[in-house]
Amino acid sequence: MGGGRRALTGKSPKGESMNRAAFYAALRDPASGVFKSYSAKQFESLDAVVLEGRRRAVGLCHLAAILAEVHHETGGTMRPVEENLNYSARRLMQVWPARFPTLASAEPYAGNPRKLANRVYGGRLGNVEDDDGWVFRGRGLAQITGRANYGKFGLVEMPDRACDPATAIRILFDGMVHGLFTGKRLTDFDTDDSRSAAATGYRYAASRAIINGDIRQNGPKIEAYGRAFEAALRAAGYGRESASADPSVVVVLRPGSVERAPDMESVNASHGAKFNRLRRLIEAVAGFLARWTK
Repeated sequence: MGGGRRALTGKSPKGESMNRAAFYAALRDPASGVFKSYSAKQFESLDAVVLEGRRRAVGLCHLAAILAEVHHETGGTMRPVEENLNYSARRLMQVWPARFPTLASAEPYAGNPRKLANRVYGGRLGNVEDDDGWVFRGRGLAQITGRANYGKFGLVEMPDRACDPATAIRILFDGMVHGLFTGKRLTDFDTDDSRSAAATGYRYAASRAIINGDIRQNGPKIEAYGRAFEAALRAAGYGRESASADPSVVVVLRPGSVERAPDMESVNASHGAKFNRLRRLIEAVAGFLARWTK
């Protein structure tokens, strides 16, 4: 992201506990079963997404789900991309079988990305102009598509900016955290076993619905990617500094006020008062019993 990117030396910046070397090693490990290799450029983009997750204090499983979607939507490049609409006729029949049931219906659109975009996206997703399907084709890390979706992020007048790295990351996190893509959000797929810093159990396959409803087709891939990223983030110690905090407790401080821990003198005085009350109660009970037994 311009001059703000750091060289991928495997060292964590000052004050940051996440071990980048361990994170990268876990992703490169063939045992992950997902990633054959990762290049420096991929790690550079990956690093930017993880840093945004840290900045927003995104939970470990939620960040793993975000990274899984980026991996899938970008074809593993982890960099903002523009939708490839250059298909053969036979491939069109596979991708959009309802729209192109025969070779004859698909051939006019084969090898013609602009015509295809206006055919498959025209008249929906908020597209109203003749060329909207092409102008608002998929872009970015999350592949936003359609005039309506570009409008959610203020990009109707400058759709190409969806491929700007900083803008693409903002769209990715805002969309998945707040449910701006399909109405589904990251918290919709939590389980009782995925909310704490140390737990697992997040429903990665089902979380595909945050981006797209093709869960049956691509949910298993997202599940595999999510588990691999989760394991790598755990190996790196992501979020470990806040693991001791109770996520169910929210502390609210009034502006300008500071809660101070009581000093030992106050604590001792409080304990002394409680002891005196208990002693007086015991003496009263003893006096009552003495009178009753006479």
